[in-house]
Amino acid sequence: MSTDATAPAATAKAPDATARPTTRVTVKPHPELCPEGLSFDARQGRKLVDELLAQGIALEHACEKVCACATCHVHLREGAEFVNAADDEEEDQLDKAWGLDAQSRLSCCVRVKGPALLVELPRYTKNHAREH
Repeated sequence: MSTDATAPAATAKAPDATARPTTRVTVKPHPELCPEGLSFDARQGRKLVDELLAQGIALEHACEKVCACATCHVHLREGAEFVNAADDEEEDQLDKAWGLDAQSRLSCCVRVKGPALLVELPRYTKNHAREH
């Protein structure tokens, strides 16, 4: 078999035009769940809890991610202005979270969006107080 020198060379696969943009998520070190901290690209539009779980961070989610508990509580230290605001249902559940502050969110309610998010995992959840 001979090859035609004028045939076009194989080209690299073009990026998928329908691929979702990504957000750079940085997780601050947590002594048990993420000791070294972590930074990864998350698909925009997905729940933050799903993206954290996909990265191997064993974030508790007792209600199976339906905003019926506060165990997936996180602090959005940067980038919160890009994500959806908490609704009344989330606010009601947040009242039950341990270590609540102005940057607290339930990761099952946060849809990843924006250029970057800085996430801090609380030391405790409402279900598990850990002694150190």
